[in-house]
Amino acid sequence: MNPVAANASTPSSDPEAGQGSQAPASGQRAAGDGPSRRRLLATAGAVGAAGLTVGAAGGALAHSATDDHAPTALSTVGSREVAFHGKHQPGITTPMQAHGHLIAFDLAPSAGRKEATALMRRWSALAGELMAGRTAEHAGADTGVALDAGPSSTTVTFGFGRTFFDRTGLVARRPEGLDPLPAFSADQLDAQRSHGDLWVQIGADDALVAFHALRAVQRAAGKTARVRWQMNGFNRSPGATEQPMTTRNLMGQVDGTNNPKPSDQDFDQRIFVAAGSGQEWLTGGSFAVVRRIRMLLDDWEALSLNHQEAVIGRRKSDGAPLTGGEETTELALDERGTDGKLVIRENAHARISAPEQNGGAAMLRRPFSYHDGIGPDGTPDAGLLFICWQADPLRGFVPVQRKLDRGDALSEFIRHEASGLYAVPGGAREGEYVGQRLLES
Repeated sequence: MNPVAANASTPSSDPEAGQGSQAPASGQRAAGDGPSRRRLLATAGAVGAAGLTVGAAGGALAHSATDDHAPTALSTVGSREVAFHGKHQPGITTPMQAHGHLIAFDLAPSAGRKEATALMRRWSALAGELMAGRTAEHAGADTGVALDAGPSSTTVTFGFGRTFFDRTGLVARRPEGLDPLPAFSADQLDAQRSHGDLWVQIGADDALVAFHALRAVQRAAGKTARVRWQMNGFNRSPGATEQPMTTRNLMGQVDGTNNPKPSDQDFDQRIFVAAGSGQEWLTGGSFAVVRRIRMLLDDWEALSLNHQEAVIGRRKSDGAPLTGGEETTELALDERGTDGKLVIRENAHARISAPEQNGGAAMLRRPFSYHDGIGPDGTPDAGLLFICWQADPLRGFVPVQRKLDRGDALSEFIRHEASGLYAVPGGAREGEYVGQRLLES
C-alpha cells in the first residue's frame, strides 16, 4: 500500500505511565506481579502449563492510539507484561513496540493437520511463557539471551496463509477473506519474500528480548515447518519523547494520525470478525495484510520541505493538515488557496487515503520501520513493514490500495517489494491454543 504517512493510520507508540505514576493498562502488568526470567532463573525447568497465563480475558485491548497518559520512564520499559489469553490475540491493539520481527513458515512436505496441530500447541505454550517474561525451557535449552530482562511488552501473534488450508486438508474452512489480493500496477513483489503457510509477528520493547522470542519460535518449529522469509523492524522506544506522540516513519512524517481507536463505536465491526460470519473458528480474529514497502529515501530527501508536504498533504513538523489546525484536525478537502487551487492537492496522499474518500474503508495500521543496510551505490534499503488489520480485506485494504494505485503522489517515492495476507484466529481462551477451534473442528 502507499499509505506510509499522513491520513492513513497507525496505532501510536505512546508509552504508558511510568513507575510511581499510573497503573498499567488493562492486559498489561508490571513484572513484579508475576514471575520473570530473572526470578525464575533457578527454577525455569519446573514451569508447567498452569503457569503460562497472566492478565484478564480481552486484556490485549489496551489503549492503542493517542491518550493522555504520562510518558514511561526508560527504567520501567522491561516491567510491562501483555496478556496472552483473551478474546483477541495480542499484538493487534497492543501499543506499538520498539522492536519487531515478522517470520513466515511453510509446513514441511511430510507435515499435515496432525503436525500443524502439535506445532500450534507448542507455539502457544511458548508464547505464553515468553510474554510472561519466563525462559523457554520447554522448547529446548533456553539460549539465555533474555535472562536479565523482564517481559518488555512482548507479544507473539499467529496467522494462517491461504496455502495452510490446502496443506492441512481444511480447504472447506478457508475464509473468503483469504482470497488472493488483486495485482496492483506499482507492485514489484518478490515471491520468495511473500505469502507462506504460517505467519508470526513478534514485538517487544527490548531488542534482545525480541530476538530471543524470534529464535525460540524458530527452534520450536522443529522439523514441522521451515522458514520461508523473515524481516526485522523497529519503532521509537517508549520514553524517548517528553510526552506521548504519534510515531514518525523513515521519511520523517508523522504516521498514524487517524487510526481507528477501540473507543470508536464501530471499531470491533471494522477490525475483528464477528460471530455469525459463517467461520466461527475465526470469531474475534482479524485479517492481516503485510507489505514490505521500500522508501526511495535519496529521491525523497532531495525534495524541498514544501514539496514533501504537498505530496503528503500534511505539515511535516506536527502532522497537521495543510489546511490548518493540529494533527487531529479534520482535512478541509474543499479549501482553496489565494491562487484558486486546492490546498490539499488532488493527488496528495492524505486526500486519497482518507476514509471519507474511500467509502469509509478503514484499517488498523501497526507497522514497523526497517533498514536492511546500504547498497554498494550508497542507496539505503529501508522503508516500512506495513501491517494492517481489518475484518475484511476486500472492504479495508483493497479499495484504498486500488485508489492509491491510480494516482497517489507518494507512489513515485516508494516500492512494494513483498506481500502477504493471513487469517489471524481469535485469542486463545484459558486451556486453549491458538487455532484450536479450526484444527480440532
